[in-house]
Amino acid sequence: MRTARIASAFFMGVAVLAYSGWLLEFFLPTGVSPVRDPVDALLTGPPVFRVLLAVSGVAFLLAGPPLHRLGPVQWSARLSAISVSAFGAVVLAQAAYPELSHLLSPLLSIVLMVGVISLVLWWPPGWRALAVTGLVLVMATWLAVLLAAQFDVFEGVCTRAQLLVRAVLFGLGGAYAFIKPAPRHAPRG
Repeated sequence: MRTARIASAFFMGVAVLAYSGWLLEFFLPTGVSPVRDPVDALLTGPPVFRVLLAVSGVAFLLAGPPLHRLGPVQWSARLSAISVSAFGAVVLAQAAYPELSHLLSPLLSIVLMVGVISLVLWWPPGWRALAVTGLVLVMATWLAVLLAAQFDVFEGVCTRAQLLVRAVLFGLGGAYAFIKPAPRHAPRG
């Protein structure tokens, strides 16, 4: 159990840090507008953004199995771990095929929503409130991204806010797994 906690914390930490690699745009010349251009436009610029996204995808993929061992043997907890790995697989696809980002980014939001809903179903009350708040933020940023793209305004700001929300949620999920591991049995009732 201790090895699973350490492995999940390590992989989630690496995943969140690498997934936040888009912040390097403020230190590197990219030619991408953080206000107008979606964050996915960075993937066609300096290779560091694609490499960090790929590292993030691999780390999310590898975080799933140890998280699977830490959660209770309920389907909702298992779905949480599976969604982390599924998120990693889609992130890897996005790093490999940045031209498909317009299709893969909404898929990432769907996978994340499924994962957060599964957390709402099994996390204890205090943490559950964080998961519900996270779900609302995921849906709000997804809607903001859709509207920004539709009206061609502030798409860069909205996509960056979306990535920030995703990173914070995964950071919270990793913290929960490390700080407060769940019991291995299903609740009796």
